[in-house]
Amino acid sequence: MRFKQSFLLILSLAAASVAHAAADEYMPLNTPSIPKGSIERSEAKLANSLLNRAVEYLQTNSPEDSFKAFSDRSGKFVSNEYYVYVVGLDGVMYASGGASSSFIGLNVLDLRDASGNEFIREMLDIAEHNDAGVIVYHWLNSTDNRLEIKTTQFHKVGNYLVCVGYYVPRASMEEAKALLDRAVYLLKKSGGQIAFKEFNDPKGGFVIKDEYVFAIGLDDGKYRASGAAPFLTGKDVRELTDAVGKPLFKEMIALARQKGGGTIDYVWRNPATNAIENKHTLIQRVGDVLLGVGYYTRN
Repeated sequence: MRFKQSFLLILSLAAASVAHAAADEYMPLNTPSIPKGSIERSEAKLANSLLNRAVEYLQTNSPEDSFKAFSDRSGKFVSNEYYVYVVGLDGVMYASGGASSSFIGLNVLDLRDASGNEFIREMLDIAEHNDAGVIVYHWLNSTDNRLEIKTTQFHKVGNYLVCVGYYVPRASMEEAKALLDRAVYLLKKSGGQIAFKEFNDPKGGFVIKDEYVFAIGLDDGKYRASGAAPFLTGKDVRELTDAVGKPLFKEMIALARQKGGGTIDYVWRNPATNAIENKHTLIQRVGDVLLGVGYYTRN
């Protein structure tokens, strides 16, 4: 019980420190603060930098020249998946350096995302009372051609909303399975001493996007490795529960002993977003340890 309380305290303090660091560091003036994980902070920093440059450009140049610059896919306002788009308070799309360029000149008030949300209308509703804001919706990421969750920050300049969004990398079930297979192969080939060191190394190839490998002893319930928190190596986690009280590690150990592997569902903090989300962890027994890799889905 004592370790359980201290372990939860460690997680809480870690989450709090991440949230505090993210709160106002990169946000444009009057943009609401949203706690973020380490990966999302990095994505937000790049997006906010582009947004601030675009706002300054529109403030010092004519709308026509600005819209032309923002819509130039070879220009300085487009970088990989980051681009600027501009929506007028009248609902018309005036500029876009991304796939939404096909909507330039059209009224997009009724434009919906992949989940049916009228995100442009939501953004304009926020702008009625705020100079800046944030919306979240589903949109096609042109870099990997996948529908993903996009967070867009916007700033009002006169009669226009200048917008820049970013995607938080999320692993799929297939990617989690592939990483688990790689971890199993390494452990069988090289043994625990080498494999656990690799799993704990954030640059060792076993911490990717929001997924990581962890290893737990079946007999003592202790972490052999945890890519998300290497400092927990050696800690007994059998009494640890998730946010709703589920004894997830006991269930993992039982599943590994009985069937050799499977999937456990629970709720856990996503290190990429710093949010408590649904997590689905694939586990496999290798000798006297179990290896696990999970992927997250939003609640």
